[in-house]
Amino acid sequence: MSETIRVRAPASTANLGPGFDCAACALDLWNELEVAPGEGVEIEGEGADELPRGPEHLSLRAFALLAPVEGRRFRAFNRIPLARGLGSSASAIALGLVAGAAAAGRRLEPAELLACGLPLEGHPDNLAAVLAGGAVLTWAEGGTCRLARVADALPLAPIAVVPAARVETTAARAALPATISHADASFSAGRAALLGAGLASGDGALLSAAFADRLHEPFRAATAPLLAAVRERLPAGAVGATLSGSGPTVIVWAQPDRADACAGELATRFRDARVLALRVAATGAAPVVEHSGA
Repeated sequence: MSETIRVRAPASTANLGPGFDCAACALDLWNELEVAPGEGVEIEGEGADELPRGPEHLSLRAFALLAPVEGRRFRAFNRIPLARGLGSSASAIALGLVAGAAAAGRRLEPAELLACGLPLEGHPDNLAAVLAGGAVLTWAEGGTCRLARVADALPLAPIAVVPAARVETTAARAALPATISHADASFSAGRAALLGAGLASGDGALLSAAFADRLHEPFRAATAPLLAAVRERLPAGAVGATLSGSGPTVIVWAQPDRADACAGELATRFRDARVLALRVAATGAAPVVEHSGA
């Protein structure tokens, strides 16, 4: 019997301000992967002219952790911008993991898939959100990465302001200092506590108070100047802005009934950027398996 496996995986926004390397949300911007009998790799959409078309492709590397890639053709349909802080790498890995599990006839929980994929991703927050959907927290415990999905949705609407410039995560991390002051650490710890409480309770006021950070965002300002420009004058109806992952994309958090107006104002102000009015994706990466032939 021949088998076609189709999988989709969302984008993500990590850190959410003070939740550095531990908090993230899935976003309803989706990449897709189709795996069918055959050979080769095809790519459409974002990165079609630059992503590898061989075993080094992240989706194939993730797939190979759970099932053989030989005798299969892979077609990727990409909508998530590359190197913009929206989890394109995590989405590619999640696609391969979920498709590989389906090909192997295995039903794996997000935490199990996360453990499989971490050697490829390195940053659990993005991958956890892509796999589990909603808002997640991750942490290390006894040598194991744990995840907790704490919300299906948020009381605020995320609007992504995506500049043309790119930022590689490795370069962005290189800008972070080895130490920070006690005052800055205390500030960020307090905001992280507010963030966790706001995510779990769905309290927009707590989240609004939480969207500030002194642990990583100030040190990424040189490669993500859009954050300061947005924060200098938030659109009416917006309650805060955070750097998405390592940037340079900025997420503007708006009251849901004002989101369209906020997005319109941002598009007018930042004409060289793409403005995407999104939602938190309630579901993570998931397959649709179709069987044909005999």
